[in-house]
Amino acid sequence: MLSEGKLQLGPLGEMLVALFTRLREQAAGRWSEGPLDLMQERAALAREQRLGLEIKNSVLRGDYASIELLKQVLSMASQAVSERFDHLPGVLKKTCPQLSDADRDHVVTVIAGARNEWVRATAELVVASFDHDDDTEPELGMLDEPRAD
Repeated sequence: MLSEGKLQLGPLGEMLVALFTRLREQAAGRWSEGPLDLMQERAALAREQRLGLEIKNSVLRGDYASIELLKQVLSMASQAVSERFDHLPGVLKKTCPQLSDADRDHVVTVIAGARNEWVRATAELVVASFDHDDDTEPELGMLDEPRAD
């Protein structure tokens, strides 16, 4: 071990303490040589396991859902609202007969503008999420409050 540079030459008592300390650390799995640092690898594994458990617990509590599920829910909700907007001119004609055609057209135009802005903003979010997905985005999305790491 001296010739390999694993122990330093010194008083015999100090060398024995250094040798036994090294052997004890090796036996406990805390000593590593070479590019793989066993302690760091174990710490990284423990962290990933903890994060995985936190995510599972959050899903069970209903705090998180998969991004795919959130996309599907948003898509269904958007479609339902969009269909309602499509029926709005007829509904206005039946429920508000006192409105002139010009007034009804104005209401429909304002709502169509809001709808188009909504579609544009949603499309921007989708494009941004695809760009962000390339940056190691986890496959879970938040429903309520942001998570503090």
